[in-house]
Amino acid sequence: MLNEFDEQGGPKERCCHTSEQLLMSLQFHLAVEGMEIWSADSEGFSFVISYESPTGPGFHGQPGYVASWRQLDRRSGAIKVGGSPFETLTEAEEACKAMLGYLTRNLDGE
Repeated sequence: MLNEFDEQGGPKERCCHTSEQLLMSLQFHLAVEGMEIWSADSEGFSFVISYESPTGPGFHGQPGYVASWRQLDRRSGAIKVGGSPFETLTEAEEACKAMLGYLTRNLDGE
């Protein structure tokens, strides 16, 4: 936590996640055997990456890695991460980590 000062001059704490901390906190694992679906959760959010193609097994759609997220404590549908589908799994993972950074900054009031 970083200390800042509030309006009265007292210490105010805020979260200070670094990109390295977020990299370590979001570790994807293969979630469904026989299909290209990975999942990870961190900071109260769930992320899923799936490979889609026009034909073959799995989800059908534009070819590429589609990333989505949702809050763990709500019964809401998933929201697609901007830029999906991605060409590589690594690009999709990086987009999820960036989204986690954005979401946690907004929760902390930054």
